[in-house]
Amino acid sequence: MFAFSIILFLGTMALSLWATARVRSVYSHYSQVGAASGITGAGVAAEILRQAGINDVEILESNEMLGDHYDPMHKRLVLSSQNFRGRSLAALGVAAHECGHAIQHKISYAPLQWRMSAVGITTYASQITMWLPFLGIGLGLIRPYTGFLVLAIAWGIIMLFNLITLPVEFDASRRAKLILGHMGYIRPGEEADGVRKTLDAAGWTYVAAFITSLGYLLYYLLPLLSGRDDR
Repeated sequence: MFAFSIILFLGTMALSLWATARVRSVYSHYSQVGAASGITGAGVAAEILRQAGINDVEILESNEMLGDHYDPMHKRLVLSSQNFRGRSLAALGVAAHECGHAIQHKISYAPLQWRMSAVGITTYASQITMWLPFLGIGLGLIRPYTGFLVLAIAWGIIMLFNLITLPVEFDASRRAKLILGHMGYIRPGEEADGVRKTLDAAGWTYVAAFITSLGYLLYYLLPLLSGRDDR
């Protein structure tokens, strides 16, 4: 069990590091490649939202590197300075991707609604997976069987959240590629390929998160299913 835990920890960490390094490398490259349209990420976002009939979403600039996101609770589309002011293929791709989430929100895209509903319980589950192995099982405050059961449930919640996130993110990227091409902000060929590579690389971070949560779910679940009872 201990050997498997080490393999799981190192394997999932390596996967996460690879996904993060890849998205940073691809983003860094295409953030240096300007789009022929010459429009900024903020400009693209404003035009996409306008044409989608979305008038109640605020576009904000953030100093956080790659901190771009759409906040459905406050209807804010936040772009990092490099993407807000940038005119690169990466900036346009990221801005359009976040607009994809705003469009999902407008049309009540089911996976996005599910993810929004699951944020609260997933936050609690994340706290459990962080502290229970040390404060509960490690210090002997909770019996191993009970601890494994609680952790399996918590990781199951996180795994389902990450699973729901996959269609949300991939659909937003699909919309971004189509919209940018349809509106003429990127040209077919090299520009479209640059946007695709940027968004596809970002997608791998969500795949890595899902695989990691699935791995830890199985780690805590399999001993329970195999009948091991260390109570």
